[in-house]
Amino acid sequence: MKVEDFAPFLARAVQFMERVESALRQDIEQPDWNSSIAFLYRKRVSGQGYLVPVRQVGAMRLDDLLEIAIQKEKIARNTAQFVSGQTANNVLLTGARGTGKSSLVRACLNTYASQGLRLIEVDKEDLVDLPDIVDIVSQRSEKFLIFCDDLSFDQGEPGYKALKSVLDGSVSATSANVLIYATSNRRHLLPEYMAENLTYTHTDSGEVHPGEGVEEKISLSERFGLWVSFYPFTQDEYLAIVAQWLQALDVPPAHIAAARPQALVWALERGSRSGRVAWQFAKDFAGRHATGAGTHP
Repeated sequence: MKVEDFAPFLARAVQFMERVESALRQDIEQPDWNSSIAFLYRKRVSGQGYLVPVRQVGAMRLDDLLEIAIQKEKIARNTAQFVSGQTANNVLLTGARGTGKSSLVRACLNTYASQGLRLIEVDKEDLVDLPDIVDIVSQRSEKFLIFCDDLSFDQGEPGYKALKSVLDGSVSATSANVLIYATSNRRHLLPEYMAENLTYTHTDSGEVHPGEGVEEKISLSERFGLWVSFYPFTQDEYLAIVAQWLQALDVPPAHIAAARPQALVWALERGSRSGRVAWQFAKDFAGRHATGAGTHP
C-alpha cells in the first residue's frame, strides 16, 4: 500500500483529534478587566466558558432604593467590610418579588466600584463552573461578587453541589477576594413539599427535628452567612416609591400627587405593590405626561 493511500485516514484522524481537544475542559480566558465593572459568564456551543464585559451597567444608587432601609444597611455594611479587606459573609437575599433584591446588589456595585469591587453574574445552569471562575480571579487585586439572580434548584441539579463547595470554602474553591451574593424567592432554594412535614420527629423533651430530606434542603441556605429578607410593600410604601421615581423622571409635584389613584389601579391590575411595579408605572406615567396623554390633575 502506498503512503498516499493513508492520506484520507490521516485527515480524518486529525479532524477527530481537533474535536476531542475542543471538547476537553479548557481554562477560562482572562477578559479585559478594565473594560467594565460587571461581567457575564457565558458558554460557547463547545462548552468553553468565557466572561463578557457589561458595556452599560445600570446607574442604580443606594439612595434610589426606598422602604428597604434595614436590608440596605445590612448589605452595604457587609459589602463595605469586604472591599476594605475585612471579614464578610456570603449573602442570600430572599422574599417577595420586585422588592429590590437585585437592584440592591447592583447599587452596591456602583457604590463600591471605585474601591475595586467587581461583579460576575452567573446563571444557575453554569454554577458547575464556579470553582473555575473563582480560580481565574483569585490572584486579582479586585474584590469580586459572584452574583446569582433568582436562584433555585430542583432535586439533583449539578450546580447545587458546586455552590455548596464554594460556600463551604473547600481547599480548591476558597478565595479571600470572592463572595457569593444570591437572590431567591425561596428561603431554602429547593422546592418544599407537604409530605416532608411527616419526616419531622419529636423528642421526649419536646424538641422538633427535621428529617434527612429537609435537613439537606436547609443545609445549602445555611451556608450563606448573612440572610436578608424582603417583604411586600404596604400601600403607603408603594406610593412613596412611585413618587420618588416620578420625581426622578422630572414629573412636576402637582402631577405626582394626582398620579396616586392611577398608581393604585396599576398595582391592583398587576396584583402586586412592588418596587418593580412602581417603576413600571412611573415610566408609563412620565411618558404620558411628556406627550400630554391624559395625566393632568
